[in-house]
Amino acid sequence: MGNENYLPPPPGERVSGRTWLAVLASLLGAFMAVLDIAITNSSLRDILGALSATQEEGSWISSAYLVAEIVVIPLAGFLSVVFSTRRYLVWNVALFLLFSTLCGMAWSLESMIAFRAAQGFTGGVMIPMAMTLVTRKLPLKKRPIGLALFGMTATLAPTLGPTIGGYLTELYGWPSIFYINWVPGVLLMLGVSIGLEKEPMNLKLLRDVDWWGIAFMAIGLGSLTAMLEEGNAKDWFQSRFIITAAVLAIGGIYGWAWRGLTRKNTFIDLHILGRPSFLIAGVIAFTTGMGLYGSAFILPLYLGQIANYTPMQIGLVIMWMGLPQLFIMPFAAKLSTKLDNRVMMSLGLILFATSCFMNTHMSADTAGPELIAAQVVRALGQPLIMITLTNFAVSGIPPNLLPSASGMFNMMRNLGGSVGIATLATLLTNREHLHSARIGEAVTMYDPATQTRLDTLAQNFASKGFDLTTAQDMAAKALDNVVRRESFVMAYNDAFLILGIALISCVAIVWMSKKVMGGAASAEAAH
Repeated sequence: MGNENYLPPPPGERVSGRTWLAVLASLLGAFMAVLDIAITNSSLRDILGALSATQEEGSWISSAYLVAEIVVIPLAGFLSVVFSTRRYLVWNVALFLLFSTLCGMAWSLESMIAFRAAQGFTGGVMIPMAMTLVTRKLPLKKRPIGLALFGMTATLAPTLGPTIGGYLTELYGWPSIFYINWVPGVLLMLGVSIGLEKEPMNLKLLRDVDWWGIAFMAIGLGSLTAMLEEGNAKDWFQSRFIITAAVLAIGGIYGWAWRGLTRKNTFIDLHILGRPSFLIAGVIAFTTGMGLYGSAFILPLYLGQIANYTPMQIGLVIMWMGLPQLFIMPFAAKLSTKLDNRVMMSLGLILFATSCFMNTHMSADTAGPELIAAQVVRALGQPLIMITLTNFAVSGIPPNLLPSASGMFNMMRNLGGSVGIATLATLLTNREHLHSARIGEAVTMYDPATQTRLDTLAQNFASKGFDLTTAQDMAAKALDNVVRRESFVMAYNDAFLILGIALISCVAIVWMSKKVMGGAASAEAAH
């Protein structure tokens, strides 16, 4: 299936300026595609207000993008061989910019969801293609730099998304978060057009490919992501929609696995999951996806709900999760070529988990300044994970399997993010109800401290001109709001605890793999 296109250059070959231009342009595209998952998080309230939509309906603004992205990622490697990498990337970016513009011009929730899905389907291509170009175009000595930069797109983009989105929304309005894509998009099209050679198309591959396998994958992954995204809002298996999605997800993924393991002409080689180092990288990518997207989901939510922060204020706090990574990445990339990557990944996982544990002691008064230390610790850990994780993913992979490895690896990370957000959303709801019930047992009308608090609040409202009955009702509502707020804070603490436990549990999995060094992985593949 055009495997010769994926042979890496000889180990000693110099990298031309054109090649670097193509690789860096593709990395910019991957950054833009991942950024767009989270860029709406801190602007969601403004978008929902403009489109007259509820919070529950608005979850599909992010979900539609993620569902489409997860479906297209495994297809990207195959389609780039069919249409040629250069042509495929340029056309996808052009369509991505068109759909981004339409998102900014959306006139209803339905139109926004449709354009976001189309944006995700064209944007998702850029993530695996960047990783494929790094492993395909760079010689062995330069590959750790490329993989480090790819790792940076994976960790920086989800953390900077809410920051950039918050700033743009406050300064120029929410449509600007979509129009901003034109800047990196045009640079990407120019870089790829100049940096990559023209290649012939292989349209005959479309005739021989397993279309049933593609259909099963699209139905399975799409239904699974939709089920996870909507499960909490629809009370999980009490909903016919969720039951239908679950059945389609199981049937689709089973069908995809069956076709992929029993046929030769598959669009992605599932046998790659039989390689221990890749399987371990996939499991950790899934878990760190939960951590990356999960923390980028609940922290802005906490700051908006509990601390009443504006989008720009939220962005300033989240920024501390991203900026330190810019300084750490070059050192981490160099270190990955000299140190056992299992040590680096373990340290990264421990730091990331520690940052989550640091957020398990929040109170209703905890705001931005108190959260910065945890953000910095997280920023120290994430680069160590993502740089070494990409090394694990390509360790010992033959050149012809690199597109399959790239597609599966990136799909696992994004799927982990989808599972993480769904799990945390459900956890927040359930734990808030539990804590609210527990606190409610202590806060009763028969408790002297509660009665004193109610009297104080009622007198305060009465002093502002309200009659006694109204003042007492307002006092009861105010106390109820305090109970709800405390319950939510405790639920957020629980969410960070779950994330920390999930991340720390991966340390044992890391040591099940063989020793991996940055660059060494690629050396194995070349022989």
